[in-house]
Amino acid sequence: MVESTARLRQVRITPQKARRVVDLIRGKQAAEALAILKFSPQAAATPVYKLVASAMANAKVKADAQNTYLDEQDLFIQRAFVDEGTTLKRFQPRAQGRAFRINKRTSHITVVLSTPEVGDEGTTQKKGNR
Repeated sequence: MVESTARLRQVRITPQKARRVVDLIRGKQAAEALAILKFSPQAAATPVYKLVASAMANAKVKADAQNTYLDEQDLFIQRAFVDEGTTLKRFQPRAQGRAFRINKRTSHITVVLSTPEVGDEGTTQKKGNR
């Protein structure tokens, strides 16, 4: 079983908006996830697309290092989650000398791809879905 991870840190998208996109692809095959992300209208779809493609490339390199065969159609998204990054605090002037704080939020996005486990009977099972 090949498992690869890709992380994107400090991306300037709010975690709430990034989670909407990541929820679309969680548990799907990697190739299907790329097709979904390619046609998603959300702004967070572009960095997540690149992240899934990077995780697929990482899996290929890892399989080559282990001298194992890897079919990219077997890869599925085992875990995908969004954590909150640092918040940039900016101030905007308001009426009567007051200041209004603007929080520019960032996200840390993580995608873990893996191939299905082969069970005792020769059937394939996804890890974590037992």
